Amino acid sequence: VSRSDTCFGVFNASDNQDNAQKSIASPWFSTAFGLIGLCSNLFALCVLLSSSRKLSSQARSSFLIFLCGLVVTDFMGLLVTASVIIPYHFIRFTWAKVDPGCRLCNFLGFSMVFFGQCPLLLGATMAGERFFGINHPFSRSTCTSKRRAWSIVGLVWGFSCLLGLLPVLGLGRYTLQYPSSWCFLTLLPNTGDVIFCLLFALLGIFSVLLSFIFNTVSVVTLCRVYHDRESVQRRRDSEVEMMVQLVGIMIIATICWMPLLIFIVQTVLQQLPARGQIQRLPTETQKMLLIYIRMVTWNQILDPWVYILFRRAVLQRIYPSLRPRPSILSLYP
Repeated sequence: VSRSDTCFGVFNASDNQDNAQKSIASPWFSTAFGLIGLCSNLFALCVLLSSSRKLSSQARSSFLIFLCGLVVTDFMGLLVTASVIIPYHFIRFTWAKVDPGCRLCNFLGFSMVFFGQCPLLLGATMAGERFFGINHPFSRSTCTSKRRAWSIVGLVWGFSCLLGLLPVLGLGRYTLQYPSSWCFLTLLPNTGDVIFCLLFALLGIFSVLLSFIFNTVSVVTLCRVYHDRESVQRRRDSEVEMMVQLVGIMIIATICWMPLLIFIVQTVLQQLPARGQIQRLPTETQKMLLIYIRMVTWNQILDPWVYILFRRAVLQRIYPSLRPRPSILSLYP
């Protein structure tokens, strides 16, 4: 099997060319969509940097670093993928001629996996950090330092990078997807493809579920303290603000990502009995995958607005009764 067949053989691009051209969104719409996402993340990054300079709370500072890592990841994800996909919408180039060695396809597939898995892992990391910060404030002698927080973000990036490189190293494949505008992992019943698809999907599902567990316990703890009569005057607005933002990030990730992740698992497991006989994805599978990927792109656009809108400065305008109170440490004897 040639490298060209390996990269471009998931669907028959020539047969679907007319339908594909009609199904692709207008290049101007795609450009506007990408610019909105980039501007949203840039605005959120500016707000984060401005807020971090005014903070004295180390716990809040480390949380902002995780948020900053998330915003940077979303921004770079939109920038990298849009730099390949948007030109296709305008030029309508033929992938096999422009990229016969599949290098561009592999790069785009890697970017889709890397910038897709990072936000899910960062969300779980942030939820875990807040879980221990709220429920076990003295289990750590000091709060997570800025350097340690950036190290954790770097580890998440590194792990996601290794995951994205697996097809380049021989496990699974990145292939051109319908309608010839993007590359992603391959939903075919070949052993390597199945293993890589399950790794990607199950890791994402695990990250979302872990975030849900950590955030649920943290919210229950905060609600219990909030309604404790003895500590009514010492509510933890800073912790509540962080949890509201985390829950918002979790809800967006769940709505945008879970349909795709579940679809990937269902598709590869249902095709297993074929034992590699299926060489091309069914048309309906191609179209459903495209729909779910479009849902995922909303995650990168909505994430920054969670922080922009759910800050105390904004919430205090809606609820003037919210006022600064002592931190979590004042609640423990």
